[in-house]
Amino acid sequence: MLGTRPDGYHELRTIFQSIALHDTLTVRRTREPFSFSTDDPACPADSSNLVWRAADRMWTAARKPGAPHGVSIHLAKRIPMRAGLGGGSSDAAAAIRALGSLWRVPAADQRRIGAALGADVPYFFEGGTALGLDRGDRIEPLPDCTLAWVVLVLSSFGVSTADAFGWWDLDRPPVERSVRGRDRVNDLEKPVAKRHPDIARLVRALKRRGAFQAAMTGSGSTVFGLFSRQSTALDAASALFDAGARTLLTRTVNRRAYRRELAAK
Repeated sequence: MLGTRPDGYHELRTIFQSIALHDTLTVRRTREPFSFSTDDPACPADSSNLVWRAADRMWTAARKPGAPHGVSIHLAKRIPMRAGLGGGSSDAAAAIRALGSLWRVPAADQRRIGAALGADVPYFFEGGTALGLDRGDRIEPLPDCTLAWVVLVLSSFGVSTADAFGWWDLDRPPVERSVRGRDRVNDLEKPVAKRHPDIARLVRALKRRGAFQAAMTGSGSTVFGLFSRQSTALDAASALFDAGARTLLTRTVNRRAYRRELAAK
């Protein structure tokens, strides 16, 4: 975090990493007005959802008249909401790619629309390990990190992005951070953990269980631990689950594998 920009956004230096956890969007041609549905009752299925907003903007970019029609999208949620895992942004990027192919919207316009929808959306056109600059929306690929097993610990509470950045503004910690080196720091972790002490407790628990790195994801509230061995990661996930935490075990995905998956869709 490097402070607040003149446009009101925060100047960021943020590391993105893709993992093998995803939602699924099913896009179907119809003869009806555009419709959007989801299997998660907590997920909005109206025009406030980024997928719906992506469809609106893609329809305009395709220079089609009236309101969007001829397509339905169903979202099967697996990525927890308000968890700092990029679920909404990745869904928006997937919808943009699918509708771009269907409605013949150029790739440059797709990326422009993604950046307008949210600062995290452009990353999901790239994948792998990347550095986000400016608002986090200018993406610079980095050498892929060593493949690792990932334990995600899902908190019982959510943290909105607005709250996390607002708390950082209130606390105003030192803003100069390095994005290089093995031990990267999430500047939002300290102000969020100040309001939700479980964050710090879970980070410590993952490190005790053998994580070579552990921190809060993005604006929270999920905590992650990186492990070199699957067996150690599985033991850590099981121990935290037995202690009452919700855990997921997954792995990192490098840029080549990520793009191979995109090409297959």
